[in-house]
Amino acid sequence: MEKDEHSENVAAVVGCPSETKLAGKANICQGCPGRDLCLSGGGVDPDQEFIDVRMNAIKHKILILSGKGGVGKSSIATCLATALANCGKKVGIADLDICGPSVPKMMGVEGQKVVNSDYGWVPLRSPNHDIKVMSVGTLLEDIDSAVVWRGPRKTALIKRFIKDTFWGRLDYLIFDTPPGTSDEHLSIIKILTNARPDGAVIVTTPQEVAVATVRKEINFCKKMNLKVIGLIENMSSYCCPCCKESWPVFPTGRVDSLVSDLQIPVLGKIPLYSGITQSAERGSNVLLDEPSCTSTELFFDIAKRITDM
Repeated sequence: MEKDEHSENVAAVVGCPSETKLAGKANICQGCPGRDLCLSGGGVDPDQEFIDVRMNAIKHKILILSGKGGVGKSSIATCLATALANCGKKVGIADLDICGPSVPKMMGVEGQKVVNSDYGWVPLRSPNHDIKVMSVGTLLEDIDSAVVWRGPRKTALIKRFIKDTFWGRLDYLIFDTPPGTSDEHLSIIKILTNARPDGAVIVTTPQEVAVATVRKEINFCKKMNLKVIGLIENMSSYCCPCCKESWPVFPTGRVDSLVSDLQIPVLGKIPLYSGITQSAERGSNVLLDEPSCTSTELFFDIAKRITDM
C-alpha cells in the first residue's frame, strides 16, 4: 500500500498499522475509512472515486473546529453559512457532531426527514436561508433519542454524509465538527484528502481553559497538514440588547497572544449577544432577524474575508 505524507501524519496520530500484518485487522482499524483498502492489500479505496466526484463539484470545503466544547461552534458555523448564502453563494452545511447534533434546530429543519433518491440522500433545505443541511439529527426517528455509537459506526455515517449525499454543485460546504481531535476529525480529513479542503476555521472563547485547548487543536491541524484559515473569538464581550454597548466578560488578551505566537489571522471577534441564541432557537438566524446589529455586520465581514482568500 502506498503511503503519502498525509497517511504518515495519520499514522503518527493514531498508530496506524498499515505497514504490518495487522493492517485492516487491528482494533484501531475498525473505525478507519481506509480499512477496506488495507484488507485488499493495496490499490484504490472502492469508495474514494465516488467521494472525489461528489466533493470536486464543491468549490470550497471548510471545517469548523474547536478543541473545547461550549464555545459556540455550531452557532458560528450556521451564521457563517448564512452570511455566505446572503452573499449569493450556494452553501451546504454537514453536521458531523454525531452525538450532539444541533444544526437541524438552528437551521429550521428539525423534524423533517431526509429522502433517499436515485442520486443519494437529498439534503434538507433550510426555509429561511436556502442552505442544504445534512445531520444525524435529521435521520433519527425520535429527536430525543440518544446516539450511543462507537467510533466505527460514527465513521461510517460520516463517510455516507460525503459519499451518499446528493450535495450537487456548491460554492461552500461547511463541516460543523464536535469538540476535540477524535474519530470524526480523523475520518473527515482522511476522506477529503483528494478533495483538498480549504482548511479550518478555529473557534474559541477568551478564557484561558478554552485558549489552551484550542492551541492543541491548532497543533493537530499542523500535524494533519490542514491549513488554519483563521481564528474566531466568540463571546469576546457582552453586547447589551438595549444600548448595544459592549464590555468584556472574560479576561482579555489571551487570544491575541495565541495568534501572535502561532502566526494565524483573527477573522473576527463576536460579542456575547442574546439575539444570536434567540434566533437560533426559533430556527432562524440573527443575520436575517437583525440585519443592522453589530453581530450581523461582523459575520458579513468574516464571510467577506473568507471569500476574498
